[in-house]
Amino acid sequence: MGIWVKILKTKIIKLENDWRDVKNVSRTTVNKQHSEIEANSNFKRKILISEHSPIRLIKVRWLWTSILSWVSVHWSRHKWECFISTQREDRTGKTRSELSQDELVNMDAEANAQNLIDTMRKRLCFQASPETRELAVDFKVSLHKIEPELSDVLVPNCIYRCGCPEFEECGYWDMFAANTDMSKLIDIQARYDLYNKDFYLHNHFKGDELNE
Repeated sequence: MGIWVKILKTKIIKLENDWRDVKNVSRTTVNKQHSEIEANSNFKRKILISEHSPIRLIKVRWLWTSILSWVSVHWSRHKWECFISTQREDRTGKTRSELSQDELVNMDAEANAQNLIDTMRKRLCFQASPETRELAVDFKVSLHKIEPELSDVLVPNCIYRCGCPEFEECGYWDMFAANTDMSKLIDIQARYDLYNKDFYLHNHFKGDELNE
């Protein structure tokens, strides 16, 4: 759980974040008329934590280049779109059966807000492979630059569930809970805020203004 000093690898290609649409769809579901008033940060945080269906209108497309092939397999298990560079012999000129799992590939992906919340519960966990978790951390930091409310609800499963559900615990939750008042542990927004403060204390990236 040490400090990471990395150059950001995540390139955000496209962000669909019309929060007024999210707000108006939400108003439709409760029999209210659409409004021209923009959604504020408080609304964004509340609806993201509640995970109501309109958050699926928020989508992120991103690119990872030169990542390990076996790491891309970890990410491809999740239920959103991903496009990974081929290792076909007729495309690469390399004998596929001789390629190792450490071959470098590119991954182009798109996920909505709900997808990302679900995925990062697993990939920000310290029980995830360190190489896979490194990309999760990198993604969270990169997204924070342009969509901070969504980035801030991307948390590991122990923070999400207020306790570790893993067969074998890594110890992070015990450390986090031991240093947190119970009143803040049971308040979801307060718990997330404390996690994000700890996250940026221990994760530093060159070019990341959050840590400068």
